Amino acid sequence: MKIELKPFQRKYLQGLAHGIDPVVMIGNNGLTEAVVREIAISLDAHELIKVRVLGDDRDARVAMFEQICDELGCAPVQHIGKLLVLWRPSDKARITLPKNKQAMKD
Repeated sequence: MKIELKPFQRKYLQGLAHGIDPVVMIGNNGLTEAVVREIAISLDAHELIKVRVLGDDRDARVAMFEQICDELGCAPVQHIGKLLVLWRPSDKARITLPKNKQAMKD
């Protein structure tokens, strides 16, 4: 079950993700079971992560992005170049999403 974000929530998360470095790299073997497991562990630990994808096939990156979100129940925040930004709330909520656009301005 993929999490759906409202546009202002996605913008908020993009702003938070700007300063973080990729924590998982998807290599030439593609999206293996081990990589998916590592992404899940990172999401539990950080909630908001960047994943770097090696390879020049944009369609393959989009497919991986969708597959990760479907399998792990996380929200697709951003796909820019070879970077994927993912968010999934953990038990110890570190990031509180704004409820409306006005909350972002406070």
